Amino acid sequence: MARNFNKRNLTTGDIAKLCGVNFRTVIRWIQRGHLKAFQLPGRGDNRVQVADFIEFLNENNMPIPQELQPSAKKVLIIEGDTKSATSMEKALQGAGFDTRLATDGFSAGALVSSFGPNVMTVDVGMKGIDGAQAIKLMRDDARLGLAKIIAVTSASTSKKKRDELLAAGADEVLNRPLHGSDLVQTITDLTS
Repeated sequence: MARNFNKRNLTTGDIAKLCGVNFRTVIRWIQRGHLKAFQLPGRGDNRVQVADFIEFLNENNMPIPQELQPSAKKVLIIEGDTKSATSMEKALQGAGFDTRLATDGFSAGALVSSFGPNVMTVDVGMKGIDGAQAIKLMRDDARLGLAKIIAVTSASTSKKKRDELLAAGADEVLNRPLHGSDLVQTITDLTS
């Protein structure tokens, strides 16, 4: 499709084209409360946030159109240690990944919206956060869609803690010291 769907809100026409249905079908989905939408002031045209549309597709076991799937090259590094963060970023950029770095929960939240990562590495030992709780919150965030989450822990992490992180929604748990080649391989495996 020639149309650019790299935007936050979709029209009923956009959704109709993506799903291969008539735009009136999309309007019925909205009217029946199946698809969350809002109306523009004045005209009353419907708009649907991309995250709400993806949630609708997932709830109805419908495939996510290729235009809305992340490129598998966007990695958000959430890391409290500057030296580790720089090392991870350098390794990933060298392998062709587009990266962004967040050193705290607030900047991570902002980057989730603006960057739209498809993979996140999360330093579960960051000051002020509970690793398992942070991962649960990320899994509940519709903006993340199908994003993969890699929990990064200390070398002394117990099997119980590792299992807790996986149960919370982490796709993989990596221990420090973290080698760039291992990180690149893990991300490549998760996204292929």
